[in-house]
Amino acid sequence: MPIRTNRGRAAVYRRLWGWPLRSPRHLAGTLVFLAVLVTVLGIVLPKAVDRPALAQTGPRASSSSAKPPGGLAAPVPSSSTLPTRLSSPLATPTSAPPNPEAVNVAKQWATAWANHPAGISNADWLNGMRALTTEEYLPVMSTVDPANIPATRVTGEPAVSSSYTSSVQVVVPTDGPKLSITVVDTGAGWRVADYDQAS
Repeated sequence: MPIRTNRGRAAVYRRLWGWPLRSPRHLAGTLVFLAVLVTVLGIVLPKAVDRPALAQTGPRASSSSAKPPGGLAAPVPSSSTLPTRLSSPLATPTSAPPNPEAVNVAKQWATAWANHPAGISNADWLNGMRALTTEEYLPVMSTVDPANIPATRVTGEPAVSSSYTSSVQVVVPTDGPKLSITVVDTGAGWRVADYDQAS
């Protein structure tokens, strides 16, 4: 029989809201039910929201291809994703004859690198190489302690180990280790971008 009075409805609502608090078992069951309900809604609602959005992209793309008044074509939104960095094969550097300027920069840089009188500060030592070093590599060189450099002079002529159109690898002998110096074309001239001990 339908409930026709407000007092009867209130009693039914009180019974419904009070049911979870009657016993620990009722409370645990209610919490489990609510957790399942929230999980189901979290899975179903995003899928239901995405479907209308996907359905609208077709007509919108076709309507945007129409020309607006004035004769200019409207831009068509692209639905394709941008390619990843490795989606196309990497270009192999082109070999080239060694650039004499690059070799000369490597030798000058190695001479300045080996020039570190006792007590010289990192800033003074770095100033001797600043004009020959890329801006990106200067912060790396600023962490070097000149007192730890195991060479004092260049002992021979540089030798090119590999040469490309925009970079040259040069080996420079010193009275310590041989240096393998990478010189790159920055557009403003050849500069040292890296160095290591040659094997």
